[in-house]
Parts: sequence; C-alpha cells; structure tokens
Amino acid sequence: MNALRLAALLTALAAVPAAYAQSSPPPGRQAGPTRTVDSKVPQPGQQDKIFPLGSSWTAVSLNGKPFTGDRPSFTLDDQLRARGFGGCNNYSATAYPLREQRLAVGPFALTKKNCAKPAMASEQAFLIALRTAAQWDIQGPILTIRTQNGELKFERAL
Repeated sequence: MNALRLAALLTALAAVPAAYAQSSPPPGRQAGPTRTVDSKVPQPGQQDKIFPLGSSWTAVSLNGKPFTGDRPSFTLDDQLRARGFGGCNNYSATAYPLREQRLAVGPFALTKKNCAKPAMASEQAFLIALRTAAQWDIQGPILTIRTQNGELKFERAL
C-alpha cells in the first residue's frame, strides 16, 4: 500500500513543473521582463570610452591659458585615488569615472607648502577646476576635463 501511495505522489510531483510552465502570469501582471532598458547605460555592443587608470598626465592649459613654470599633474590609480602636483603642493583625492564619460572628484588632501602668489593662484585655479570636473574625453594623447567654468587640458606624461 505504501508503494502505491509513493508512486502516486511521484507522479503528481512530476506533473507540477509542467503545470507551472503552462500557467499564465498572476492577474494584473504582464508576462516577460518587468524592467525597461535604461538608455543611459551602455548596452552590449556599444562603444564607451574607459578612463585610463594608472596613466600620468601633465596639465597643458586651463580655459585656453597655458600653465607656466611647474605644471600641475594628475594620475588616477586603479584604487580610484587621484594624486598629483598642483603647481606648489602635492594633492590626493578620491575620483570616480562615471557613466557617459563623467567624472566626480572628492575633497582634496594637500600639503601646506607656501609658494609665490602667482604659483598659489595658478594652483588654486587648477584644483578648483579639477574639483568641479563634470566630464572627460580623450583625443589621442590629450585628456580634456570639462568643468563648470571651462576646460582643463592634459597631455600624457612619460
């Protein structure tokens, strides 16, 4: 008798997955994917530039005005830590390359060296531009960081 009950139970369980496969979705819910594709997220097959982590860059100009003297520098490592020279002091910050070639730079940690007023003013303008970075782009050996107030251009350092 137990063997007959076991056989009936196994037969009933074998039919359950087939019944669920043929059932319709619950009332009020459509079949298929429940989320739409976000058009801002790169989809497979789309080309999106990747920020060059570990590359060193030397500042060329800020809003078309070339840097003179000791030029600022910028490096973003694979731990998303930005480091460099501002023109007078060394700095570090957290920086995040985001979707659609956007860039977010966190607050800076700076050394506290005093330099001549023109060097300090140039450094302050550079750090403000880097801190307010919005988008980036690379064309050949030139990295351009667009800010709220203009653009910062770098060339790849050796």
